[in-house]
Amino acid sequence: MTIGNVMVGQSGGPTSVINSSLVGVFKTAKDSGCGKVYGMRNGIEGLLKERYINLSDYIKNDLDIELLKRTPSSFLGTCRYKLPSVEDQPQVYDRLFHILNKLDVKYFFYIGGNDSMDTIMQLSNHAKTINSDIRFIGVPKTIDNDLDHTDHTPGYGSAAKYIASAMKEIIRDASTYPNDSVTIVEIMGRNAGWLTAAAALSNSEDCSGPDLIYLPEKVFDHESFVKKVEGLKKLKTAVVIAVSEGVKTADGKYVCEANKQNVFTDSFGHKALGGTALYLADFLGENIGVKSRGIVFSTLQRCASHLVSRRDITEAFQAGADAVLAAIAGETGMMVTFKRISNAPYSLITEVHDINEIANAEKVVPDEWITNNGTYVSKEFEEYARPLIIGELSPFMVDGLPRHLFIDK
Repeated sequence: MTIGNVMVGQSGGPTSVINSSLVGVFKTAKDSGCGKVYGMRNGIEGLLKERYINLSDYIKNDLDIELLKRTPSSFLGTCRYKLPSVEDQPQVYDRLFHILNKLDVKYFFYIGGNDSMDTIMQLSNHAKTINSDIRFIGVPKTIDNDLDHTDHTPGYGSAAKYIASAMKEIIRDASTYPNDSVTIVEIMGRNAGWLTAAAALSNSEDCSGPDLIYLPEKVFDHESFVKKVEGLKKLKTAVVIAVSEGVKTADGKYVCEANKQNVFTDSFGHKALGGTALYLADFLGENIGVKSRGIVFSTLQRCASHLVSRRDITEAFQAGADAVLAAIAGETGMMVTFKRISNAPYSLITEVHDINEIANAEKVVPDEWITNNGTYVSKEFEEYARPLIIGELSPFMVDGLPRHLFIDK
């Protein structure tokens, strides 16, 4: 006798540990006596088209579980589908609940960030309205680390580890030459600068770290930027700068928009970003005549499973597992959250929090953690972030390359 079937999906931008959360849901559901564990192909958008799989057909043994933990990106596929309000399109909700009822789904889990938690909020609220017994739980995921009411999010630690590691290598490379140069490294982050701030973690006994760090929480001023770089050039040959892709000028425009005629906007109203470092490198070359280079990490920072944080991958699994336990215990309309107990020794517990207080909220870097007139971050930030990058988990290597588990389209 099973206690009901499960539906799980992944949404939004992938991470290097999102599949560890998926495994946490799958394994805990099976161990707890749930029936079939269905996986949505391409999130809620795929479910509306009745595209789903039985995960037991793909995760068949402990080796598959360990392999999937180490596989980056979204195993089930992802989407950026904005669920309409039930008032505007009730037929969408009728269809979704019809599919879930047909499959005898009692527990629904969505692994994602801000927009995914909005989906959980709308579905769980509608379930209460129609007296559905399906329980809806959000599993946090985002390298942006901007979900509210949680200490941090799965995916952030590994992205921060990649960023700090790559920054050390870039700084080492830049310091090789005797000629003046400026290297600008673009890091993801639309409105929250958690990822860009992680560049400061490269500061260690064998590395000075970046010279400047620009976060989207502070207004970017071109004139001040030039003066900062000119001042640094008097002190050192190679200048390295970390900049968020989402930095804006005082008029509210993204700096990267200066190089674009048309900017794509997705269904959530998010403008496509990218090119900030390339633009600023050209800008410096034109204004102060220095050799400058722009480097864009782009998707590398969210899919580098060869440099994953062991702590991050373990916590991602825990978030998925504890979501299942919470749902079985009767919770719905909640998201799993992390509560930090201490930094040293590092310790945390999981809780659940009302999804209505999380969806569509955005946690940014605290103002007191942004220093040097908006061009660096404090020791308090480093004490917060450094424990999240600790530990390594090597991928399974075959013929010299990482082996991944995937669904053949």
